[in-house]
Amino acid sequence: MPSASCDSLLDDIEDIVSQEDLKPQDRHFSRKHVVPKVRKRNTQKYLQDENSPPSNSTIPGIQKIWMRTWGCSHNNSDGEYMAGQLAAYGYEITENASDADLWLLNSCTVKNPAEDHFRNSIKKAQEENKKIVLAGCVPQAQPRQDYLKGLSIIGVQQIDRVVEVVEETIKGHSVRLLGQKKNNGKRLGGAPLDLPKIRKNPLIEIISINTGCLNACTYCKTKHARGNLASYPIDELVDRAKQSFQEGVCEIWLTSEDTGAYGRDIGTNLPALLWKLVEVIPRGAMLRLGMTNPPYILEHLEEMAKILNHPRVYAFLHIPVQSASDSVLTEMRREYCVADFKRVVDFLKEKVPGITLATDIICGFPGETDQDFQETVKLVEEYKFPSLFINQFYPRPGTPAAKMAQIPAQVKKQRTKDLSRVFHSYNPYDHKIGERQQVLVTEESFDSKFYVAHNRFYEQVLVPKDPTFMGKMIEVDIYESGKHFMKGQPVSDARVYTPSISKPLAKGEVSGLPEEFRNRLGNHPSSVSHTSAVGRHFASSRMALRLQNLRRDRALRVSVGLALLALLLAFFCQNL
Repeated sequence: MPSASCDSLLDDIEDIVSQEDLKPQDRHFSRKHVVPKVRKRNTQKYLQDENSPPSNSTIPGIQKIWMRTWGCSHNNSDGEYMAGQLAAYGYEITENASDADLWLLNSCTVKNPAEDHFRNSIKKAQEENKKIVLAGCVPQAQPRQDYLKGLSIIGVQQIDRVVEVVEETIKGHSVRLLGQKKNNGKRLGGAPLDLPKIRKNPLIEIISINTGCLNACTYCKTKHARGNLASYPIDELVDRAKQSFQEGVCEIWLTSEDTGAYGRDIGTNLPALLWKLVEVIPRGAMLRLGMTNPPYILEHLEEMAKILNHPRVYAFLHIPVQSASDSVLTEMRREYCVADFKRVVDFLKEKVPGITLATDIICGFPGETDQDFQETVKLVEEYKFPSLFINQFYPRPGTPAAKMAQIPAQVKKQRTKDLSRVFHSYNPYDHKIGERQQVLVTEESFDSKFYVAHNRFYEQVLVPKDPTFMGKMIEVDIYESGKHFMKGQPVSDARVYTPSISKPLAKGEVSGLPEEFRNRLGNHPSSVSHTSAVGRHFASSRMALRLQNLRRDRALRVSVGLALLALLLAFFCQNL
């Protein structure tokens, strides 16, 4: 190849160009005839990465959320509603706390130990650098406590806005929604009952019929969080029950801080609600009543006895006495005396044969003497309650009882032990061995060895783990009893009732979704869970709506800008 003369001085290496070398335009033309080699990629991995944005992203609806709930069935219902809304939006509700991006902690303020667990969980979440949202009665009652500073809070009446709070928390903001639900200035029962929810047990629906109460007990912290009585209308509660049965539920629990006070704020009462509810309960399904204080059931005893005798209502009632001493009840501001409690118990035991009556007792309330305590012991010995909740008194901050002279801790502990000893001295179910009972099977036992069923009196009966029994009403022969349970052998030729109108939802599936989404899921089975699929649909829909709103906002800004520019031009033209 000819070369440049070595005698001349070259300024740059590019000066060494011969006539045979390609010109720049020729090189450019040659590129058009180059066929690129396609690199193969892992399509499965690509799709997986495409559908799984990084968890540390602030895009809403893609993070994993771990929930923990403490306390009563009302609190558990709130937790189910919050989980349902988050899952419907696209968040993944996980049972693995370490994998979660955000912890939603739903607290209970009844006793000190529950709040201690709540506080420790917050500390652990902070140590693991988790995002945190707090819910329940503790932050609602005392949102300014030091250990709650800087953390997001969702109030007990604001659970329908949990998605907003979670979104903002993931973005790094601290949000607090603690207001009350009102309509024309009147306080409502709480968030709507038709919200999406994930039932902890797909066979059991927990319905909060009202929030708050009419009492002002001196030891109660829950009143500070839940407030005064506010009831849901009867038609809304009946509609919720109907929807539950259409989703395969076979057992409904009615719950609140005081079910006996239901309706007093809206011109109705508990029996009126119950008569409407039993009309929609399918054969084989059951209704369980929640806790009621003695004052608000006294005037409805006749009607309540009739309802508790209904074949689709458990003959069960939880009536807390707290103490058998009138002087202690006065200090507690319980608004009844021991004679009132006995009148309720005696009447129901007479009119509803075999009824299960549960009660609560507080040991060591301020001012309780040894004589006061012995009166409580005698009450337990007399009635032999099959279900008894014994609680050592804990002074809750901000309550009148916390300011009273306290009984020494060792005395409270000893009284709690003594009463527990009395309770365990009798076996309430021994006389039922040999009976044939009809029971409704709804869950698995804690040790996973049996299925758990309940008979007409809501007494626990353990049955063999036959999958065909779950969610069904079966007949069993009782062959063994313990302190808190009986064991039953299914009758071979007995009829099995299927109370569910339709197939129960899968565990973790979102309740309350429109039919169109259920049909879509049914037509497109895949390894993706129902929750995730619907969640993505909701998330994508809401994201599209946001983009649409963003485009509209931008168009509006452009229009306003052009209008201002026209005005400025007109102004300058006039001045020229």
